[in-house]
Amino acid sequence: MAETKTVLVTGGSGWLAGFCIAALLEQGYRVKTTLRNLAREAEVRATLAKITKPDERLTFSAADLSADAGWAEAVAGCHYVLHVASPFPAGQPKDPNELIIPAREGALRVLKAAVAAGVERVVLTSSVAAVAYGQKVAEGTVFDESFWTDVKGHDVSAYAQSKTIAEQAAWAFMKDSGGKTSLAVINPAAIIGPALSPDFSTSLQLVERLMNGSTPGSPRIGFTIVDVRDLAQLHLLAMTRPEAAGQRFIGAGPFLWMGDIAKILKAGLGKDAKVPSRELPDFMLRIIALFDPGIRSVVGSLGKKKEMSSAKAHSVLGWRQRPVEDTILDCARSLIAEGIV
Repeated sequence: MAETKTVLVTGGSGWLAGFCIAALLEQGYRVKTTLRNLAREAEVRATLAKITKPDERLTFSAADLSADAGWAEAVAGCHYVLHVASPFPAGQPKDPNELIIPAREGALRVLKAAVAAGVERVVLTSSVAAVAYGQKVAEGTVFDESFWTDVKGHDVSAYAQSKTIAEQAAWAFMKDSGGKTSLAVINPAAIIGPALSPDFSTSLQLVERLMNGSTPGSPRIGFTIVDVRDLAQLHLLAMTRPEAAGQRFIGAGPFLWMGDIAKILKAGLGKDAKVPSRELPDFMLRIIALFDPGIRSVVGSLGKKKEMSSAKAHSVLGWRQRPVEDTILDCARSLIAEGIV
């Protein structure tokens, strides 16, 4: 069946998109992907060649989420769309609309084109940032798909606002205009896994910073983590399973403090790993944040533990995840192999 179907993956130069493309090709699908500039096709193919064979079943279309041009052609002949492309900033902009408008308008642009083309299903990549922020909840609350971020809540980042508003706009559009096209949404946690090139995802800085000495210790910041390879498989399950239509699915593994990640790195990489052993005092991280936008964007998470449940993805879709230790160590070894650390 896969050999007769075509899938559009938006933003083919992106890290998660690359693993989605690889998973689709391995399962026999034809894949189309979008680039803002088709001059990057050779570069993207070379990167994908590290994890799959990007043969003639992979084709490229020019399309930009900020403009209508090219989207009708991109979705033409496609049975499914994985809308993966979305900005993930290294720091937070002063004006939240710098993230909100492109995320919302980009999602709607892709959905409108998909519905017009009669696509069977669109899978939208959202985030747990659209689930777990701005709300007053009891200590120890485990967030599931029934929660929504309150964009007017205290200390909700521009990124969380953008993901929430874009996802809500997508659901509203599909309710009114979806027709025969169904929507499923994936809400990933912090995505970790093997880097494919020095142009890697912002989320991998969690591991990179522990390995390159840019922070002198492990701050009291933690995240729920998901492996990029497992997340790609979750997208494919949400794409094909009838039960996924009209549903959100959190993709998250265990919550780890940065100190936990450091211990996994030191245990797995050996005594020569230049990973800090001590905990970084909160005041020191706040000082570093004055000069480092990447740190500044997460300093509000100091000491806060947010746990996410992927029980729905496991029970409804049969999704399975690899051990988090494998995820972190595969990421670290890839950063070394790519000459990043």
